[in-house]
Amino acid sequence: MAEQYDVIVLGSGPGGYVAAIRCAQLGLKTAIVERENLGGICLNWGCIPTKALLRSAEVLHNMKHAAAYGLAADNIRADLDAVVKRSRGVAKQLNQGVTHLMKKNKIAVHMGTGTLNGAGKLEVQGEKGSETLSAKHIIVATGARARDLPFAPADGNRVWTYRHAMTPKELPSKLLVIGSGAIGIEFASFYNDMGSEVTVVEMMDRIVPVEDADVSNFLEKALTKQGMTIMTGAGVEALEVGPKGVKARLKGKDGKVAEAEYSHVIVAIGIIPNTDNIGLEDVGIKAERGIIATDGLGRTNAPGIWAIGDVTPGPWLAHKASHEGVIAAEAIAQALGNKDVHPHAMDKRNIPGCTYCHPQIASVGLTEAKAKEAGYAVKVGNFPFIGNGKAIALGEPEGFVKTVFDARTGELLGAHMIGAEVTELIQGYVVGKTLETTEAELMATVFPHPTLSEMMHESVLSAYGRALHI
Repeated sequence: MAEQYDVIVLGSGPGGYVAAIRCAQLGLKTAIVERENLGGICLNWGCIPTKALLRSAEVLHNMKHAAAYGLAADNIRADLDAVVKRSRGVAKQLNQGVTHLMKKNKIAVHMGTGTLNGAGKLEVQGEKGSETLSAKHIIVATGARARDLPFAPADGNRVWTYRHAMTPKELPSKLLVIGSGAIGIEFASFYNDMGSEVTVVEMMDRIVPVEDADVSNFLEKALTKQGMTIMTGAGVEALEVGPKGVKARLKGKDGKVAEAEYSHVIVAIGIIPNTDNIGLEDVGIKAERGIIATDGLGRTNAPGIWAIGDVTPGPWLAHKASHEGVIAAEAIAQALGNKDVHPHAMDKRNIPGCTYCHPQIASVGLTEAKAKEAGYAVKVGNFPFIGNGKAIALGEPEGFVKTVFDARTGELLGAHMIGAEVTELIQGYVVGKTLETTEAELMATVFPHPTLSEMMHESVLSAYGRALHI
């Protein structure tokens, strides 16, 4: 007899485990299936341990610049093994936290590889053999993995994905980072601060190409000033991997090809959804390039099968997956007769993006260019960190806050930041956009002094010619 549940969640990343918790909160008998570590890639090999590494690099950077704060710190050095050990300890703590949450919410955990096996059934192959689980509803939350270069697959020795880059056996002396999205730029920033000589290659005409152009331009100047080599409009023609390094043929924006040698290469060119070999075809789900189409509540075309997170259309972000998990759980509860929940589709325009390089980047909504492409007449505000007292006191005067408004209605269309702690500031604008705030409410809001958040207010004022401190 198959073990029967109301809901089975396949995958325990930030989408899956949150979905399972919300299902349990709503009184549904819930199971979760995980093949490796509870918490998925994000908690164990992604968002969290990466931020631990970046925090170590940030502290090292500050120590090296202690004199700027009137402090003396001599013989500063980094212990790479200790830095990695701390990062792995943080990941372990979070993994244990998810384990506790599963027990607290009485969610059955099945460790093994899950495969859809017809309507309402999931086969789990684990250490103890095979078992069959059955449920009225199944949520696919299997996440994604790093995309390889076809001509130079990652070997964990000289060619790395993000996973290898988190547990290095040695510090790269000369590092090539292919791709300048969030993952590539964060590792470039980490290894640069740790002392590696870093080159970033991006095929688009600017780094962090999904961000506002002003942010991209500012970041490129900042990273170049820190000693990185940035190549945009460039590509990798070939990699020749040897026992002591990698020879790379790089094609610049001028079309010329040059050869260079690196000790290590990080490939950060995107992700591939983990939807192969999980039985999608057995339940009639078609995936386009591995991506499962859903409606706004997470339903697939197959009755009783839902999908959330990185197996669905982007943006591929942990917090988007978690929110989708809550929406799907509530929609399932509603389908099972719960009249007290009222799930709503997520507005993707209100999903923030954060990149934890140095300086940090955070944004939400439309860039200035995208707003204009969409036909808006815009009012744009921009306020620099150098005009903020708290930023100067922190010794962090580099950066800016940019806001984009609909000139006709005053609707906040987008906000874009670069500088210290902007990943903590962006939520103010996210709340504002979610509540459909206009410039009038933002102008009338009292911001505390002295704080970095005052720049958010000043940027709004700037869009309407009313900035006070510049």
